[in-house]
Amino acid sequence: MRHLLTVGDLDRAAATELLDEAERFEQALLGREVHKLPTLRGRTVMTVFYENSTRTRVSFEVAGKWMSADVINVSASSSSVSKGESLRDTALTLHAAGADALIVRHPASGAAHQVARWMDAWAVSSGGSGPAIINAGDGTHEHPTQALLDALTLRQRLGDIEGKRVVIVGDILHSRVARSNVFLLNTLGAEVVLVSPRTLLPVGVDAWPARIAHSLDAELPGADAVMMLRVQAERMNGGFFPSPREYSINYGLSERRLALLSEHAAVLHPGPMLRGMEIASPVADSAQAAILQQVTNGVHMRMAVLFRLLVGTQEAVA
Repeated sequence: MRHLLTVGDLDRAAATELLDEAERFEQALLGREVHKLPTLRGRTVMTVFYENSTRTRVSFEVAGKWMSADVINVSASSSSVSKGESLRDTALTLHAAGADALIVRHPASGAAHQVARWMDAWAVSSGGSGPAIINAGDGTHEHPTQALLDALTLRQRLGDIEGKRVVIVGDILHSRVARSNVFLLNTLGAEVVLVSPRTLLPVGVDAWPARIAHSLDAELPGADAVMMLRVQAERMNGGFFPSPREYSINYGLSERRLALLSEHAAVLHPGPMLRGMEIASPVADSAQAAILQQVTNGVHMRMAVLFRLLVGTQEAVA
């Protein structure tokens, strides 16, 4: 792998190898008083975030530091971007400053792909090698490392992903998490069901490898996992549903709906959660909720991705 831009970069074998790698990192860190591995010593990892983030940004930073990399965070609001610098110039500047990996989050779909093209073109013209590019979320397009950590969480909770039924609920239209999860879970052999108001489904969703439904109550019995999505009001112009209360009544995961799930079923949420709207607080804090487990897995999964891109597959993680 040169970059990780989309889950389409991963076939089943490659995705499974990354899941296994993440678990090896988890095991390598067990029992260590100081969480530190020498795996990326001497490497420089830079995060370039044009959108706000807590989980993704922190987990990439922790992952890099636990692997002994030098980690530098670049925020658009406090960089030359606020003075009008282009994405291309920012990326080339950070590469010239010594970045081995650029982790890019941007509100425009395709931004990470464009950065990768610029870096590859520079490498060809200069005879050098550009940094690895990791897509940390581009607009409403994709968020591949989130899908990977979600798959890791599901595998740990359910034992396997093959043949399991995963119900993804909510704002599919604006969710890069939903898109990445649909395609990765399909690659790993799961059956995926999308439950959403018709107004929150993207054009072309019928071509996705997932079944479309509109009744949450009908889909919960027999589900092995349910993934709730945040309603992304910041991306909405106009009314996509009558009111938050009506949305919650029809698509919120309440305690009553939790009871429709089997005891083994897992509840996931990529965060941040809108408690009381898409998920009730007692559900978010229940034993079936794997939400904090997702956060923990995010660190190990991003360690695996950085290792794969910057080192390869043969060296030991310990």
